Amino acid sequence: MLCISSTERVIAIMNNSNRIPRARGTRWCQIGTWLALAGIVLIIVSLAGSRFELLQPITSFLFFGFAFLIFILTVLVTTVGIVISMGTAGEASALYSWSALTISIIIISTTMSQRPDTSGAPPIHDLTTDISNPPAFIAILPLRAEAPNPPEYAGADTAEQQQAAYPDLMTLTIDKPVDEVLTEAEQVVRVLGWDIVAIDQAMGHIEATDTSTWFRFKDDVVIRLTPNNPGTRVDVRSKSRVGMGDMGANAERIRAFLYLLKTRTAD
Repeated sequence: MLCISSTERVIAIMNNSNRIPRARGTRWCQIGTWLALAGIVLIIVSLAGSRFELLQPITSFLFFGFAFLIFILTVLVTTVGIVISMGTAGEASALYSWSALTISIIIISTTMSQRPDTSGAPPIHDLTTDISNPPAFIAILPLRAEAPNPPEYAGADTAEQQQAAYPDLMTLTIDKPVDEVLTEAEQVVRVLGWDIVAIDQAMGHIEATDTSTWFRFKDDVVIRLTPNNPGTRVDVRSKSRVGMGDMGANAERIRAFLYLLKTRTAD
C-alpha cells in the first residue's frame, strides 16, 4: 500500500487549485475597463491639446475619433463580459466594469447627438454668395500663410457643387446705404462671436475668423458690401483653413449671417 507524505498532499492540492478556471467574463470585463480608461485619456489629450493650442486642430480631431472607436469597442467587449458573468463581472471589479460601460455609452450618445447633419454636404470648403466674383481675402492673408487650403477661390468645380447642394446661398440686397449696412454687419459679426480681423469702411469690407468650440478649427470670412443704388449688395465668403470638406459648416455660417443681417435691417 502506497503511503502519500503530507508534502505530496500539499503539492497535489496546490496543483488542483491551479486548475480552477477563472470566473466567466473576468477577462472580457478587465479588457473593457482598460479600454475605457485609454479612451478617457485620449479624449482629455484631444480636448486639452486643442483648447491650449498644444495640438493642431486636425490632430486633436483624429485623437477624438480614435477615442470614439475605442469607446465603441469598450461597449462591445464589456457587454460580452457582463452577459457571460451574469452581471457580476466575474473576478473583475463589477463597479469598474459597469462604470466603463456606462461612461462609454454616455460619451457615444453625446457625441452622436452633437454631430451635425452632413447628409448632402459635398466635399468642399470654400463657399460664397457670388461664385462669379467671390470676395477676396486681404487682411486675413498673413493668418492663412501656413494653412493647407490656399486663400484663392477653389474654382469652377467647387462652384458647381455649391450650386447643387446650397442653391439658397445668394447675394442679399438691402434697401439701405452701404455705411448703415456696414454698421449692422459689424454688429452681426460680433453677435455670432467671430473675431474681427479688419474693417475697411472705404471698401465696404469686413474680414473675420470663426473658431470652432471643441477642436479650434478656424474658418475665415470676408463680407463685401457694394452700392446698388438705392441700396446695398451684400456678398459673403467663408472658407476653412484645413480639410477637404466642411460638413456643411461654411454654408450654415453664411446663412446665419445673412438671416441676422436681414432681420436687423428690416424696416
